[in-house]
Amino acid sequence: MDLNNIELSGTMVADLYQSSLVDGTVAKEKAAVLSVSAKPIGEENITWKSLGNNQRNILIIVKSSDAVYLPDNELDFLTGILGACKFSLADVAIVNLAGYPDASYKELTTFFKSKIVLLFDIEPANFGLPMSFPHYQLQPFANNSFLYSPSLKNLENDKVEKSKLWVCLKRLFNL
Repeated sequence: MDLNNIELSGTMVADLYQSSLVDGTVAKEKAAVLSVSAKPIGEENITWKSLGNNQRNILIIVKSSDAVYLPDNELDFLTGILGACKFSLADVAIVNLAGYPDASYKELTTFFKSKIVLLFDIEPANFGLPMSFPHYQLQPFANNSFLYSPSLKNLENDKVEKSKLWVCLKRLFNL
């Protein structure tokens, strides 16, 4: 194990980020770092690392070369978005594609049994989808609902873009 591949248990992560990663109503055990394996046909084992427990089969795809999952400020912003939607990290699986440059929607949605996929700054075609669609358009495909939006970093400081995302999330989650 080297400094770029440190694995922490959910409890350890929750202890490190008590005030920002897990709000007071979520037990420490619910903020889990999952390290799980899948063996695609004809390929070697792939270890999918995700943040969250995926209890509601919501897959969040990000791309950050600066952190294992997301930089702290972006993770704080994302947990705020989840809280506004009445979700927590226990409800989602966050996967950073920086560690999986060749991963496709088929592999990830199958493995995580996703019904909803949020793509933050990951173009649909780059995620292996056979179509392209604009930001903030809810796109049904292959028994999933996809939503493509700008990066969390860009959304965090732009009120107009945040409001566009919020309108879509309200429709997607019937809020």
